[in-house]
Amino acid sequence: MWLAKVEEAKGEEVEIDWQPFSLAQVNSDEGPDYKVWEQPEIVDGSDKTLLAHQAGLAAKRQGKDAFKSFFVTLLKARHEDRVDLNDPAVIEAAVVRAGLDMAQFREDVVDPDLLREIGESHTRAVEEVGAFGVPTFVFPGGNAAFLKMFIPSAEQSEEIYDGLMKTMSEFAHVGELKRPSPPWPYEGVRP
Repeated sequence: MWLAKVEEAKGEEVEIDWQPFSLAQVNSDEGPDYKVWEQPEIVDGSDKTLLAHQAGLAAKRQGKDAFKSFFVTLLKARHEDRVDLNDPAVIEAAVVRAGLDMAQFREDVVDPDLLREIGESHTRAVEEVGAFGVPTFVFPGGNAAFLKMFIPSAEQSEEIYDGLMKTMSEFAHVGELKRPSPPWPYEGVRP
């Protein structure tokens, strides 16, 4: 939601190559050999834990604009409407709202190759940049940073974005910046 405000303020698109990263994998206590994307109930589709990731990759197959529309729709559904992204009806409603080709989506979302892509993306993020959460920004120069923030006002969105992108991409010596909790800036913002 923040990036939509940044794009509006800048009058241009923010280029991001969104990649899947599984919090279910990160938060698993099953041991180092466990891979959520290889579990039989994930593979056969009876467990919907990775459905949103699969849906995102299926949407990408319909093109950049289709993916962006779907992704924003899904973010709003999750963070504004607080819906369950493991619910196929929620995912299909987002497909409709985003204007994707439903028949193509239904064919693509069940492609078992998507689970391989999710596993490879997650593994690459962990092994190459040490990712542990979302969102983790990975920059062309190799720097990476996890960022947790509230959605800023429209007036501050662009300035915050520019400052944070510069800090995260160029200043590798900044290891962590964290505010004590409380006080978070609660006035008119949500996590």
